[in-house]
Amino acid sequence: MRIPAAAALVVLALLSGCYAPAPPSLHAPVATSPGFTEIGLASWYGPDFNDKRTADGERFNRNGLTAAHRTLPLNTRVRVTNLENGRSVVVRINDRGPHVRNRVIDLSERAALALGIQHNGVAQVRIETVL
Repeated sequence: MRIPAAAALVVLALLSGCYAPAPPSLHAPVATSPGFTEIGLASWYGPDFNDKRTADGERFNRNGLTAAHRTLPLNTRVRVTNLENGRSVVVRINDRGPHVRNRVIDLSERAALALGIQHNGVAQVRIETVL
């Protein structure tokens, strides 16, 4: 029995709709061990995000030492160093982001204060995984 060409095209069209590639962030390399380093712009969450759910399910606390990163595993601890003034702080990754293209990490307000970036809003930083 032969399937008409039109029916075959309909079946192929339906099957092609079933495939969805993973989001781009899932294709990026994931750092899981000490020694991972990344340099780029950091920003910080504004007060409007306080008490909203983070990627790990907890509520965001602007006074906690937490951050969002696109690919690092949740609960990874990283040292963030402000390359403009040398100040550093250790934060725990508990969310995904930043959602701005040229940024590498979004910090809580407390972490931004510790790094001295709360007024400028952004700073060049180095991120290093820690134990």
